[in-house]
Amino acid sequence: MIRREDKLVRKIDWLTVATYIVLVLIGWISVFSAVYDPEHGQIFDTTQRYGMQMIWILGSWFLAVVVLLIPARIYPLLSNLIYIIGLFLLLVVLVFGVERSGSSSWLVFGPIHFQPAEMTKVFVAIGLSGLMSRPHFNIRSWRGLLQVTAMILIPAGLILLEKETGLALVLFAFIIVLYREGLPGWIPVTGIVSIVLFLLSILWDPLYVIWLCLGVCFLISLLLSGWKRPVLITFGSFTAVWFLVPLVMSWFSIDLFSYMDAYQWLLALAAVLVVVLFIIAFRKKIAYLKILLLCFVSSIILIFSVGYLFNNILKPHQQARIETLLSIDKDIYGSGYNVHQSKVAIGSGGFAGKGFLHGTQTKYNFVPEQSTDFIFCSIGEEWGFLGACLVIFLYSFLLIRIVRIAERQRHPFGRIYGYGVASCIFFHVFINIGMTIGVTPVIGITLPFISYGGSSLWTFTLLLFILLKMDASND
Repeated sequence: MIRREDKLVRKIDWLTVATYIVLVLIGWISVFSAVYDPEHGQIFDTTQRYGMQMIWILGSWFLAVVVLLIPARIYPLLSNLIYIIGLFLLLVVLVFGVERSGSSSWLVFGPIHFQPAEMTKVFVAIGLSGLMSRPHFNIRSWRGLLQVTAMILIPAGLILLEKETGLALVLFAFIIVLYREGLPGWIPVTGIVSIVLFLLSILWDPLYVIWLCLGVCFLISLLLSGWKRPVLITFGSFTAVWFLVPLVMSWFSIDLFSYMDAYQWLLALAAVLVVVLFIIAFRKKIAYLKILLLCFVSSIILIFSVGYLFNNILKPHQQARIETLLSIDKDIYGSGYNVHQSKVAIGSGGFAGKGFLHGTQTKYNFVPEQSTDFIFCSIGEEWGFLGACLVIFLYSFLLIRIVRIAERQRHPFGRIYGYGVASCIFFHVFINIGMTIGVTPVIGITLPFISYGGSSLWTFTLLLFILLKMDASND
């Protein structure tokens, strides 16, 4: 037993452990500063958030030790069961969950509040690793693709029912894992393009977005065809007809746009163009042209669906967050208040910050949720640009270490799980810091190891130390 423990101590990646400890301590200092009350100076004062956070930290360290003592082989063997337990907990929350801060994703056991939706990252990471490490699994097959999609979408859907949009979106970070394991590149690219089109359709007139899509398709077809004349003639003719037909009709005192608006005219021409190009593509067996046309038609459908999706599917607070992000709604006293105050706090920190416990924006509670979702603004105000850069550097270093650990695993399960851990941490860090400086929507997710809260801290501790145990047992 002693020999086994000595071997574990020698093989553990202590550099990663040290980075984790530094981030956790920075988190506690930041929580202490954000909610500091001179009348309550004891660090274990459980009536204060910093007192509770210290208890969560000690609990997370105990949890880390327990994880390191559990045999690593148990995770591949029980991966399906662990995933099912995660789904069961989400179902329990739907029945017995208590509403808190606008979401009904909490289970309450006396003074303890537990959020299973946070833990879903662990269950999905282990479940995906078990599925994708099977000998005959193929991510490029329809069967494999449907399996991993279902494994992500089912818990995401249950979390959405609990009104936790942010935590549901985190699960889509696992697409990084899928890409590393061979997912065709066009799938994530399609997702990114869809998001861009969605945002552009909110910002711009749909007519301009359609023209943009046409232009992009034209350039791609030119590049793929080697600048052949038929492509130039086809798109040139389309543009000429768009401008010339209304002009010629006006010479005869006929106003085309009294019979149809600009959208209908453009769509009519686009429909003719698509039909003609489809005929050409099938007759001459031009594969890339078929794909381009399919993408263009899908884009048109998406562009004209955005209005309905935005106004009827998204909830008012979600609409407000997107409008604030896109600077459509600049109400700094309404929907844009949190982000505005966060940016003021970070900007006021300057290069070296105002100093520990000297942050005026956070001290006087100008920033809502300053110890949880917006804790990075407290770091930026008190420790300035240098402190913010230090935190970002530590996260970057941790992610690099995790990826290196993942790549040196001998069994695919460990590699896949490692990339799952990296994906979750990256998504949380990118979105959380992004929303405090106003470049990503406010979706209410924590800053790993730093934000106040036991569910988040324990979840990320579990994620990380399960990987470290796998690495230490990587024989």
